[in-house]
Amino acid sequence: MLTRIFVFGTLKEGFPNFATNRGRRVEGEFQTCQRLPLYLVGERFSPWLIDQPGEGFQVAGQVFEVDAATLALMDQLERTHEPDGYVRQTINVQDRFAANALALQVQAYLKPAAQLAGATLREGPLAEYSLAHAALYRSRMA
Repeated sequence: MLTRIFVFGTLKEGFPNFATNRGRRVEGEFQTCQRLPLYLVGERFSPWLIDQPGEGFQVAGQVFEVDAATLALMDQLERTHEPDGYVRQTINVQDRFAANALALQVQAYLKPAAQLAGATLREGPLAEYSLAHAALYRSRMA
């Protein structure tokens, strides 16, 4: 079974952790239906999409269909099993450029708002994680 996943940061095509993303890209450019805050956080300049609907912007990203093995690798990268990791949850996205686009239900990696306490916000909120932002990113593996 395939899972549709919305990627907004380092897992996007052409970005630092794309090698982990072995899915098939769904055609189109997408954005979250709800406004959500996206920040660059900490000394690693990690992109954090915060679970605070109504704050920030409709965040741009890509949608991929991934198999269970790829989803497990993504969960590992996003540290979903750790207390300070991301939480994979269901959100709605829509095509950024299609008039009257229907919402598409997808999975996405969000950080609980409580994790912002004590975090060093470097930039944001952002509407999109760009290659310029990715150039600042420092991998946990480095």
